[in-house]
Amino acid sequence: MSTIRHALVFAAAALAATVAFAQTPAPAGAASAPVQGAGPGMGGGMGGGMGPGGGRGAARWGQGVTPGWALMTAEERTAHQAKMRSMSTHGECRAYVDQHHADMAARAKERGVAVPAVPRRDPCAGLPG
Repeated sequence: MSTIRHALVFAAAALAATVAFAQTPAPAGAASAPVQGAGPGMGGGMGGGMGPGGGRGAARWGQGVTPGWALMTAEERTAHQAKMRSMSTHGECRAYVDQHHADMAARAKERGVAVPAVPRRDPCAGLPG
């Protein structure tokens, strides 16, 4: 094989490994877990949005989005993701998110840790009224 062909094969292998690694979630309890939640309706490409219909913005759940993410078990995270995927209206989503935040605030208080901050953006944005 030529040097150029070797370089191309190496670059393709490195790219495939990077993509595979980027899609592997961090272990439970990791300090910096990636935002997760690619669900049904996801569009392809670099900017695919999360939630119903896809393409409507960033993730609606995950380490940097969901208050109390670190306070939930893996099973609770999965259930939360499924619930967020199922939301079809802004009102339904807002009611769930507000209740979830209250539940996580109570859990944080029980455990003597800081109460989770409210997300920087509305996770229900983009859903119809």
